[in-house]
Amino acid sequence: MQKLSGKQKRYLRASANPLSPIFSIGKNGLNQQWVNEVVAALAKRELIKVSIQQTAEVDVKDLAEFLHQHSEITVVQTIGRTAVLYLPAKEEKYAKLSPLVAKL
Repeated sequence: MQKLSGKQKRYLRASANPLSPIFSIGKNGLNQQWVNEVVAALAKRELIKVSIQQTAEVDVKDLAEFLHQHSEITVVQTIGRTAVLYLPAKEEKYAKLSPLVAKL
């Protein structure tokens, strides 16, 4: 997990604003398979939103802690039951945000 400056987080939050959540967490909760799927999506997108359903037994703090322990994903922001996740792309062709974030 990389440490982001305030300026980098503001840029990522602004970039995430128009996005819709592409993953949701339900009553099955969090597990490594789910994290692997999120990492695969982030490898191509770098920035995604995840929502937590009303039936889930976890909250955004649980999500942030679980991701911190099981992956390199950075939680940029949490709003209500939605979290914004960031992971720089390893492949150059998918690296759209990370070069800009690195310059900030």
